[in-house]
Amino acid sequence: MRFEIMTLFPELVDYVLSVSIIGRAQAAGVISVQTHNIRDYSTDKHRRVDDTPYGGGKGMLMAAPPIAACYDAIMASLPSGISVRTVYMSPQGALLNQKTAKRLAGYDALIILCGHYEGVDERVIEEFVDEEISIGDYVVTGGELPACILVDAVARNVPGVLSAEECYELESHSAGLLEYAQYTRPPVFRGRAVPEVLLSGDHAAIARFRRKSAIERTKRKRPDLIL
Repeated sequence: MRFEIMTLFPELVDYVLSVSIIGRAQAAGVISVQTHNIRDYSTDKHRRVDDTPYGGGKGMLMAAPPIAACYDAIMASLPSGISVRTVYMSPQGALLNQKTAKRLAGYDALIILCGHYEGVDERVIEEFVDEEISIGDYVVTGGELPACILVDAVARNVPGVLSAEECYELESHSAGLLEYAQYTRPPVFRGRAVPEVLLSGDHAAIARFRRKSAIERTKRKRPDLIL
């Protein structure tokens, strides 16, 4: 799967997504992450990408022409016939969840637009964007970190990114519940012992324990997930 990210700060995105699981997936060729500096597509001699909004108001707005030129260049570089979805990271978008991440993983390419300043010219959204996505009901200084979160969430659903199918099936939210409590050595830590059932070797009993633990944790931490 290809991730094409339009941004004013490609170095930030490259740094975050070059390490750990996502970095290894890129190195293995399972996914491709390319950043595109919108400023490179500005025709202004100072490489400006923003301007004052019509009607007045505070702050600057990202102008449409450099974004459009960047988008057109990306589309021209993609193989013909592949499925493409364009996302704008925006606090006005639908909240990102596991269902959305799995759905977006079904596309061959995901183009992600990172806004900055006071946002982007509305005509960009009307012309190119298929959907707006938010990572929460708060505002951050730019779309780069939200874009990294989206890539991470989506990429984990691409076959080959994680090492085992069980990782997809049993983690939080994938089965509609939070993940069960987990433990590793030592068997006793500061007076807290690992539940005996996990040391028993009884796989059926362990499965029951984990199911019960997942339900209890979901009720306690995220009761809104329990129908």
